[in-house]
Amino acid sequence: ASVGYVLMDIAVWNEMVFYEDIRKLHENGVHKLFEWSEAAADVKASVERITKQFLDAAVIESMSPMTKNAPMKLEGFYESVYNARWHHVAEVSDGEGTRMYLGEGEPPQPWKYKAVGPTLEKDDGAEEPGSPRLRLMVLTSDKGWPYSWEEEDSIRDCYVNCEVERVWKIVKGDLTELFSTRVEIGFVPGRRVLIGTPGMGKSMNAGSYLLYQLLHHDAEQLPMVAYFIGNRTFLFDKIAKTVSVYMGEASILRIVDGLSRRGVKGYCIYDVAMKGHQPSIGLPCKGWGMIVVTPPEKNNYEWWATRRCATRIVINCPEENDVKAMCAWMKRNQIPQEKAEYWKEVNGRMNKVGPILCFIFGKQAYDDRIKACQQAVDGMNALKFEGYLDVGYCCLSNDSDLSRKLVKVVRVRRGYNIESPLNVLISPHLERETLSRLENEMKQSDFILLVLRFWDYVPPYLIEKYAVSAFLNEDFLRAIRLKIKELRPPGRGEPHSCALKEHSDTSFTRKEVLPPPERLSNPVAMDHWVLYKPKVQNFPLVDGFFFVDTNPKTLVGLRMTTASEHHITASTVRRFTECLAAYFEGWDELSRDMSWEIIYVQHADSTPMEEWQRCDVVNSNNVGDDENREIAAFWNEKVRQYIAAVSSADARRGEVLRS
Repeated sequence: ASVGYVLMDIAVWNEMVFYEDIRKLHENGVHKLFEWSEAAADVKASVERITKQFLDAAVIESMSPMTKNAPMKLEGFYESVYNARWHHVAEVSDGEGTRMYLGEGEPPQPWKYKAVGPTLEKDDGAEEPGSPRLRLMVLTSDKGWPYSWEEEDSIRDCYVNCEVERVWKIVKGDLTELFSTRVEIGFVPGRRVLIGTPGMGKSMNAGSYLLYQLLHHDAEQLPMVAYFIGNRTFLFDKIAKTVSVYMGEASILRIVDGLSRRGVKGYCIYDVAMKGHQPSIGLPCKGWGMIVVTPPEKNNYEWWATRRCATRIVINCPEENDVKAMCAWMKRNQIPQEKAEYWKEVNGRMNKVGPILCFIFGKQAYDDRIKACQQAVDGMNALKFEGYLDVGYCCLSNDSDLSRKLVKVVRVRRGYNIESPLNVLISPHLERETLSRLENEMKQSDFILLVLRFWDYVPPYLIEKYAVSAFLNEDFLRAIRLKIKELRPPGRGEPHSCALKEHSDTSFTRKEVLPPPERLSNPVAMDHWVLYKPKVQNFPLVDGFFFVDTNPKTLVGLRMTTASEHHITASTVRRFTECLAAYFEGWDELSRDMSWEIIYVQHADSTPMEEWQRCDVVNSNNVGDDENREIAAFWNEKVRQYIAAVSSADARRGEVLRS
């Protein structure tokens, strides 16, 4: 073989060895030169000699005065952040409706929070009725905030809604734990992961507000704050009242570690969204707290969080009135008509692309975003939806372009009330567009199963359209049967088991859509265990129904509701029976002695329906009053009522029962 080929073979071999050594180092938590320099002897011994020589030389080179990045002090920036000015925006109700009131300084009535599980939630019950309702706090720094210091026009206003304040309250509690002498088993204080939808403002608003509050925390307890963002780190020295910027990570990690070794305590804010990779396993150093600000994709934080025992905080996107308050602040110097027009424009954008602050305030940003989102929807299919969006699940396994455009996370609480980020579609518009496309492509049974996954967050139009059809899903039906409870009127003592529950071994044979009665040429034969779904706007009494072949026969109506009560009138029942007479052959004979049951289906988190739903006679002087009283008596004496409160977990519970 020629010398050239031999050299090529050696080069290939060396490259293969190098990459294998790098893999080993990553498994041992070594990702950076700084971590290599402090790695244990056995870790260094696990790599080939040529790799060790290369990395040792690189460490020496990085320490050289010619290559080491010296920190640069930023004059006036510490004072700008520390002395940020307060304003607040509150909702005020008057005779003409609700308006936004802008006030100077901190709000007189701040939000209050209560403990839920290991974290906090806003305590709506603590608000005083009739008093102004705080919507937004605004902190203005003349030189902007670290999030935008690299830009020509830095962002001066930091928007603090109740979700951002909640994050600080949790971190503040962590600091109390961090500096206390009490040790709680199973909890490592001061290590958090803040998870939120990309572009919703967690970096600019939550990150900046945390920095502001940490600078105002007791300087003797917490003299240093490090803010990692992009390729820069800002080190705030609260004793000297200075801020220095470090380029890259190696130098700042050495500085922070050195401070820690000398007993100096501090706190790190680490923005993964801007940095693009997980933090060093060496962070936080001893005596330091830390929060990682990240999108929901697990590859951004899970490796670090698992090894450092960090717990999650999930931040929700701003609500509609939060954004309205932001618009009121932005346009505070304009006339009312211009303010109203701007809010109308922003609100329309938010309905299209979601409450993503990066894309709703500026026209060009919105135009580019909605175009990209529509392209994502146009290319959507069932495979992409299942593989990239993870809608209805508390994880995001793929940091995909599709998920960033079409998915947002909302906070839910699962076992032990621990926070989890649930993925839902990002806006009403994109939700309708996406689901409409999938409905046309997927089999109905598969589409219904998909909807059940995020049932708790399904909008009303989807509930009305698909909830009845959900009963065709075997898993859902099996779970529903376990949750049915009877509603009994006063004086009716004997319990009665629902036909759906009694016949637990029977499933629906099919669904049949019924047109408006006037469009039906001839009545049809009635079948048992067929799920009938009237395709009629404002169909009376029920959303769907079916018949059970008992003796006597049983009619079971299904009614979807989020209200805690659903009383009806005799005229509603009469119109329902008139529709049935038009639909089915020989209804008069079939309905004789027929038993009636009504199942009210609710979201699990709706205000629960706990009492019998009565039938009233309205307009008692009208012709047909006797018939109405007869109908009301039949309803109140003979009809059986049941309630089933369901959630997205019920379909999965059915899968467990089946297995």
